[in-house]
Formats: sequence, structure tokens, C-alpha cells
Amino acid sequence: MRFVLSQRRGLPRAQRVLYTEPDLGTFHEADCMSGKTETPEAANASTGETPNDANGTVADAYRGNWVDRLAPAWTRPYLRLSRADRPIGTWLLLLPCYWSIALAASSTGGFIWWDLWLAVGASIGAFLMRGAGCTWNDITDRDIDAGVARTRSRPIPSGQVSTKQALAWAVIQSLISFAILLTFNVPAIILGIVSLGPVAIYPFAKRFTWWPQIFLGIAFNWGALLLWVAHTGSLSWPPVVLYFAGMAWTLFYDTIYAHQDKEDDALIGVKSTARLFGDDSAKWLGGFLMTSVALMTIAVMGALMPGAPPLRLAISLLAPWAMGWHMLWQMRQLDIDDPDTCLKLFRANRDTGLIAALFLAVGAIV
Repeated sequence: MRFVLSQRRGLPRAQRVLYTEPDLGTFHEADCMSGKTETPEAANASTGETPNDANGTVADAYRGNWVDRLAPAWTRPYLRLSRADRPIGTWLLLLPCYWSIALAASSTGGFIWWDLWLAVGASIGAFLMRGAGCTWNDITDRDIDAGVARTRSRPIPSGQVSTKQALAWAVIQSLISFAILLTFNVPAIILGIVSLGPVAIYPFAKRFTWWPQIFLGIAFNWGALLLWVAHTGSLSWPPVVLYFAGMAWTLFYDTIYAHQDKEDDALIGVKSTARLFGDDSAKWLGGFLMTSVALMTIAVMGALMPGAPPLRLAISLLAPWAMGWHMLWQMRQLDIDDPDTCLKLFRANRDTGLIAALFLAVGAIV
């Protein structure tokens, strides 16, 4: 089949034609005029696979995830909207919160009991707000998602939920998250409300800039500011530097992630740093790595010097060092033309951020 796309964004002529081939594992083979009489159910039984339109699974979710196996059937489309079957995004939103709690505690003499609630509240809030943000993203991108192989199985383009149902689900998640935010101090509440701006803008960024990953970084690292304020009661320059370190890290991992879709993105006119950098991606990723490590180092030194015990300072400075080595390992494994490798390395950034959080937390304890 051949579809000719209208080109409002001035794409090169060679990118104006999209060829797709029928998916014989999803549709009835008789509909594809193959001459076979085997039904999809029988075909799937022989391959061990189940079609997405039958069970609603999402193409890039973990196979055998808890949503597909354990969640009640009526909840699955909503949990898939929230990416509960793909927890990596929650981790990437949460980890800058953990960094900030630990570094703020180090700067004020160590952890206090209030920090335990901050960590719990941030964890629940990250799950809910990531879910609300992803639901909003799927609402705004429903037409784009329908044209991309990796995303056409998501709940809205696949017809599992309507746009109105998805919007209601986003509101519910946001309200519960707001109730948690109200337990923090007033400056943190204000920062939390302000964060809704970047969350609302991000899904549209890929339409007007080659750098949508910057907007993702603005939203995903907001916890570095908010949790510092929730602990200390005010904002100072070290958490701001930590925030920008997180933004550089986001540019690193989301550029890797965007390489999965670069061919589809080119055909439909969606912009990304993966398309912008192209074969020079490794150079840019190296720059983001060094920027993230340098800024986190400055943030740690600014928060703890002078006056911090030498052991606390030394252990805390291991956070950016170890994080940088893990990012370097990713670069050595990276093949930007292999979507499976890109997805694997993107998911590995949970460990990248956890390594930094671990050293910062130990530094706050000693």
C-alpha cells in the first residue's frame, strides 16, 4: 500500500512517501488475500503471541508486566495510559527528587524524619504526575501515535479508551497528586503548581522545535527544585545547578530514546534531537555526559562547602563520578540504528540515576 502525505513542513521529497506492509500477525490472513484459511487465533496459538487489538498490550511495554498479568481488565487501559506497564518514566521523574532530598539533608546536617515523608510523597506523586503527564501526552499526540509503529497500540489510537475518558483520568491523577503536594510547605506547593506549565507544553514541543528534549528536561527535573524547598523552606543556587545537571542527563537519555522513532518521525514531520544530531549523536551525547557530571559536581560542592565533614563531601562527590561512568558505558554500547539497543540503554538510566542517589544518600548519613 502507498500513502502520500501532505508536506507542510518542507520535508525532503524522498520522505514524502510512506510505505507500509500488512501485519499478517495481527489481521485475519484472508483479509490480506494470502489464500490461507488459518484464523488469527490459530496463528497466534502457533507463535505464542496475542494480537494487540485482542488484549490491548502496548508494543514497547515490558513483556509479562504486572498490568497485563494481574490488573483487572477494566483498569488496564487506564494503567497503560499512565505507563504503569513501563515504569522507567516514573523512575526518571523521581530520581532528581531523591538527589535533592539527600543533598539538602547533607547541607543541613543529615536526614530528619520529615525526609521520610518527602521521599514517600515524592514517590507516589511521581507515579501519579508521570501518569497524568503521559495521559495528557497521549491525548495531544493521538493522531501522531496512530501513524507510528511503536505507538499505534497505545490505548487512545487503538480505541481502548476515548479522549474524554483519558482526560477524566488525567484530572483524577492530578487531583490526588495535588492532595499530596498540600502536605508540603507553602513555597514547595507554589513550585508544584508552577510545574504544570512545562508539563502542559511538552507534548507540543516536538511540533515547533528540534529540541523537545529540553522541555522534557524542564518538566522531569522539577523535583530537584521542589524537594529542596520542601526540606529547607527556601531555594538557593546549588539545587538550581543540580536541576540543570538533571536537564543535561535528560537530553542524554531521551536523545537515545528518540533514535527508536527517527524514521517514522521524519515521515510525519516530528522533530527531535535524534533527527537533529543524526550521525553526530555520539559527540552530542558525550557533551551532555560531561555537562551533567560537571554541574552535579558543582552542586554538591556548593551545597556542602565549606564546613561539611571531609568524608561526607568525598562520598557525595562520588555521585557524579559514578553516574558519569555509567553514562560512558551506555555510549560504548550504543548503536543508534538498532531500536532494541536504544530502548535497552534508555531503560538502563534508572540505574544511572539510582547510582547517584545512593552515593548522595550515604553522604547524608555519614
